Amino acid sequence: MIRVEVLADKLAAEAAVPVEDRWTARSLYEQLSQTTAKFPDRPAVTFQLKSGPEDPAVTLTWRELTDDVTRAANLFRRLGIGHEDVVAYILPNGIEAPVALLAGATAGIVTPINPLLKPEHMGAILREMRVKVVVTLRPFPRTDLAQNVAQAVALAPGVETVLQVDLSRYLAPPLKWVVPLIRPRMRVRHRAKVLDFHRAMASVPSGALEFSETLDDRICSYFHTGGTTGLPKIAQHRASGILYNGWCGVAYIFTDADVLMCPLPMFHVFAAYPVFMSCLMSGAQVVFPTPQGFRGEGVMDNFWKLLERHGATFLIMVPTAATALMQRPVNADVSTVKTALSGSAAMPLELFTRFEGATGIKVLEGYGMTEATCLVSINPPFGERKVGSVGLPFPYTDVRILQCDEEGGVLKTCTGDEVGEICVRNPGVGDAIYTEAEKNRGVLTPEGYLRTGDLGRIDADGYLWITGRAKDLIIRGGHNIDPATIEDVFIQHPAVAFAGAIGQPDRHSGEVPAVYVELVDGAEVTVEELMTHARARIPERAAVPRHVEILDELPKTAVGKVFKPALRRSAIRRTLNFALGTSGVEARVMEVIDDRRLGLVAMVGHEQDAEGRVRAAHVLDAFTVPWRWQEAEGAAGPAEGAR
Repeated sequence: MIRVEVLADKLAAEAAVPVEDRWTARSLYEQLSQTTAKFPDRPAVTFQLKSGPEDPAVTLTWRELTDDVTRAANLFRRLGIGHEDVVAYILPNGIEAPVALLAGATAGIVTPINPLLKPEHMGAILREMRVKVVVTLRPFPRTDLAQNVAQAVALAPGVETVLQVDLSRYLAPPLKWVVPLIRPRMRVRHRAKVLDFHRAMASVPSGALEFSETLDDRICSYFHTGGTTGLPKIAQHRASGILYNGWCGVAYIFTDADVLMCPLPMFHVFAAYPVFMSCLMSGAQVVFPTPQGFRGEGVMDNFWKLLERHGATFLIMVPTAATALMQRPVNADVSTVKTALSGSAAMPLELFTRFEGATGIKVLEGYGMTEATCLVSINPPFGERKVGSVGLPFPYTDVRILQCDEEGGVLKTCTGDEVGEICVRNPGVGDAIYTEAEKNRGVLTPEGYLRTGDLGRIDADGYLWITGRAKDLIIRGGHNIDPATIEDVFIQHPAVAFAGAIGQPDRHSGEVPAVYVELVDGAEVTVEELMTHARARIPERAAVPRHVEILDELPKTAVGKVFKPALRRSAIRRTLNFALGTSGVEARVMEVIDDRRLGLVAMVGHEQDAEGRVRAAHVLDAFTVPWRWQEAEGAAGPAEGAR
């Protein structure tokens, strides 16, 4: 284990041993075999179908997990999957998702697909990635996933086989007997062969792979980015980058004695790589509470008791989950939990303080992205945590703040707290980020640094601070939403001439979509009519805007593009003032300025008495937007909520 407290510790670790000597496995399957040899009878994966603290749970040991992965990989090969062919899993959490992940990456290339997408978008991704085999659910009460996947497969003629998982295998009688009587009927037909996943695996040997694994550090995983468009960018990942994520977890905090409670979905890189690959390399146990994780019925109400039941030592979460958990009493012994790892979006200062105070659990915030095979930085477990920063880069990860041209050429290297684009080079950054050559244009600098599209700065101690996004992605509770998806729907309305979608501040989700529209000359339409139009056409619920506003004219640049910083300023002022007003606070956001270090900052005119200041600060600290007091004479006071 590497004890990183300050930047010098990271640099010393890099100088001590080359990264290629930090682990010996050349593939995910080799790492699985090594871990199983060390800890054959230790628990590897645990799954609860229902959320009760005494409901049945199923656990696979590392030996049992290896047996299932071997069978599944052999099955995929028998179904025609070669090392360049693609296996998709469209699954909620459970035992089968990690099995499909490892087996798919062993037999061919694995791609997780978000099961919450609409069928036409699933189908587009299946076609784009030339998927041959899909692992998904069998029809089951209270979920339409099997039906949606069937529609998607009908739109993707390249899919040859669908392997179905029957969740009733996790039920005890009498519920198990009832499922066949109420199982939904499939209404869509496609040409793919349909097999039961576990029955098909049972007919295949588990002792060893039936084929020679390719060990040339090939691309073994595809992850689609964004999640809301029919033709997303597809990031490609090599085994070395995936294992690097696992090594980071082992090097910093995880051991074979740990239990990681992971209610995040296995179609997201956070759960698939930093969490599960850390278990794969350390021998730790991962627990999945219900197929839907945090969204599962009763999970939030039972969550503290689930931590106690499984003796969890680490909690994996995002800020939206922390917000929901703080609305429930900590009604169980959670003293075994050492740390909560939070990612995907910034945690508001007030929430950070409340969570640690209520639970006694230390929170570590980090940063990663799909294109970098995830991990980039984290606040050091044994060093200073700078709340609001995303910590120090991991060993063998080099972060630079640059100003680049459209082709990726470096115009300037930013120094001394100067804000620029965050650029990353590490074992997870390859020489071609996306599967399509055209989409790689300008993504890498000549020295091989990935341009993240995020704006940030590095302070004197080496900590990374994210101040904004060069990209316009809206991040709702850690979920990326492409604003173009929303804008395209609004522009389809005959009364709309222009639309600009941005993320407006939200105390629960970090930000939520908001849309500003300019109408065609002479057109008339109501906000309610536009919302009805949008709800029927936007591909996923998370992308439906929380706020729609009709303006006489949208602010535009000299070349006619919608100028989104002006829209963001408007949304910040409107949202924060509404929150202050409904809380009975007289202070108001007077203006929103562009700060060199912090990005957009809300300048707040305050009440004169100390109590009013405290009440205003309590409201504003629930948001991730930096803010400052504005003194009466117009001078800015000291930063209060600057993150």
